[in-house]
Amino acid sequence: MNLYLRYFDKETLVSNVDEALIFLASIPEIGLNAELEADLRDYAGSDVYYPKRYKVRPRVYFIVIKTEAATMLDFKQKKALRSNPTSERAHRDVITPSMARLSEIHDGWYESSIDFKRVVLVPTTGKHEYRDTHFVVFCKANSGLDCYNRIIDHLQSRVDGRSQFPSAKGKNFKFRYLGRWK
Repeated sequence: MNLYLRYFDKETLVSNVDEALIFLASIPEIGLNAELEADLRDYAGSDVYYPKRYKVRPRVYFIVIKTEAATMLDFKQKKALRSNPTSERAHRDVITPSMARLSEIHDGWYESSIDFKRVVLVPTTGKHEYRDTHFVVFCKANSGLDCYNRIIDHLQSRVDGRSQFPSAKGKNFKFRYLGRWK
């Protein structure tokens, strides 16, 4: 694991913390001390891969980035980006229980509620405003998502077009499967 350090136009790519400390000691504005040295050693030894910045004075920092790059050219061309294909695939394949429940096919009756922002006319001023509206319905549907789509289609034809509806995946839409229809 190498470390990339930059302070304004001064930059370096080093292979260990001692070389990084030599680089930082060569810049008088940084003021290398025991606390900074210990923190840099902790950062280099940890499993954390996000860039770290250290404050020199108000609005002035130097940065340290962990990298797999062997040379400065590789680092600049981003040839040694750290990627973990198994974790990326696992993250992509993860489906939350609420999302899975939303698309489960169960023909029948659903009790659903949706909270949305409805545009209404205020008679005294003649202007429009948003009002929080709670809408509850029993409907026949094939899934939670089908139920959501039916509710939105119904409401869009009956309220002002500027009304705002929540996502089916959000906390403002709830549904409960009641059973099969006859």
